[in-house]
Amino acid sequence: MNLSKKRFQKVAVLMGGPSSEREVSLRSGAAVANGLRERGYVVFEVIVGTDCCFEVPAGTEVAFVALHGRFGEDGTIQTLLHQQGIPHTGSSPEACARSFDKSRSKPVLAAAGIPTPGFEFLRKGQARTLALPVVVKPVRQGSSVGVSRVFAEEEWPAALELALGYDDIALVEEFVPGRELTVGVVGGMVLPLLEIVAPDGFFDYRAKYTDGVSRHVYPNDIPPETVRACQAAARATFQALGCAGMARVDIRLRPDGKFFVLELNNIPGMTPISLLPDAARAHGWSFSELCEIILNLV
Repeated sequence: MNLSKKRFQKVAVLMGGPSSEREVSLRSGAAVANGLRERGYVVFEVIVGTDCCFEVPAGTEVAFVALHGRFGEDGTIQTLLHQQGIPHTGSSPEACARSFDKSRSKPVLAAAGIPTPGFEFLRKGQARTLALPVVVKPVRQGSSVGVSRVFAEEEWPAALELALGYDDIALVEEFVPGRELTVGVVGGMVLPLLEIVAPDGFFDYRAKYTDGVSRHVYPNDIPPETVRACQAAARATFQALGCAGMARVDIRLRPDGKFFVLELNNIPGMTPISLLPDAARAHGWSFSELCEIILNLV
């Protein structure tokens, strides 16, 4: 991608926000701000309050949205920026809302023929029909917040209660044994496949954001045709959900070689230990180049 011409000069990097991922967002935003300054941009760091209040400085030409979770990834802040006439990185408000809400995104994947684990949605008092083991998630959270793996019936009530503590609907999906993979998409470019090696195979919040707990590796024992199929599924997911800019698609690979798309993250982490920057480095982009490429996709 051509980085020789800047489309913008003055950038507001939005970070923080009211979600359970606020601290991670602050780290992502600070890293992005530093990266864009390295590329010669005038950068305003805008910390969005826990009350959702924020003010974009006068003269801002574009917003780089580095908010994770509710308010940042669900289309809310994108709608507010549209109302102010401020262009922003990433997907449209509609695509953000569709991607973030698993009760909307999972049916889209299934309808598009993208392999995804069997699933159902439950409200309080409704009975599970899927056989164990399962994974239980709030439908509108990120960073594995409120997620449980359930292998025994006695674990089920607490897992469902945890998920419903974050949302009024829980996603219950078949547990897929095997390896945790992820594929970044930036514009029309699908990045190298990464494997996440986490304790007990569970890439939870602690494993995601605590340095040294999990490792990101470039697996050399996965057949090339499987790697290409995972990358094609990531691109298909990005397109089916109507995304733009950047995203990261999470995949599980079973021991028999069959893979399943779990979800798409429309504003993936941009901290120094995050997955998208790692994949970009493998592709040959520095962190600051990645930030500028994402900005120029607006």
